[in-house]
Amino acid sequence: MQTLLIFMSAVLVNNFVLNRFLGICPFLGVSKKTDTALGMGVAVTFVMALASAAAYIAEYYLLRPLGIGYLYNIAYILIIAALVQLVEMFIKRSSPSLYQALGIYLPLITTNCAVLGVTVLNRDNNYGFLTSIIHGVGAATGFTLAIVLFASIRERMSRSNIPSAFQGFPIALITAGLMAIAFLGFTGLIKV
Repeated sequence: MQTLLIFMSAVLVNNFVLNRFLGICPFLGVSKKTDTALGMGVAVTFVMALASAAAYIAEYYLLRPLGIGYLYNIAYILIIAALVQLVEMFIKRSSPSLYQALGIYLPLITTNCAVLGVTVLNRDNNYGFLTSIIHGVGAATGFTLAIVLFASIRERMSRSNIPSAFQGFPIALITAGLMAIAFLGFTGLIKV
């Protein structure tokens, strides 16, 4: 039951994009088309889940036993970079069109603060192995939900009559702000 609450909290209440404001770069950059946003969400989900597992293993079987736990940020960044390289190679071979659509944002998952953020939060909250993975998948699901909803809204707005002063990035920021306000409605829903 506790793990379900952690998952739902990461998706809705503590959404990494709309509540914690992590992962904004790909959120704004890859959200013009729903299919591209979904592809980015799946890639981030894969990386966050594996990074959560790998960071836990590195923390408890390498860093702490060697007495170098203070190097966790460096270790986590190296783990994330390696995982992103694997994801990039997989997407390049399995879906060249998605690889082209994601463009520069795919390697930027390495520097996506949401991915590093979930590993650090897992560590700070002393989550176990399974709970870390569930939290990572929940955070990634929340990221995917936010980016796909945002892309859907942006696709619809592209066919709307928007005043010229608000076209493009300004209306995207206003929309993101309104989405963040809407997700604030989930605050207090789940107490973990």
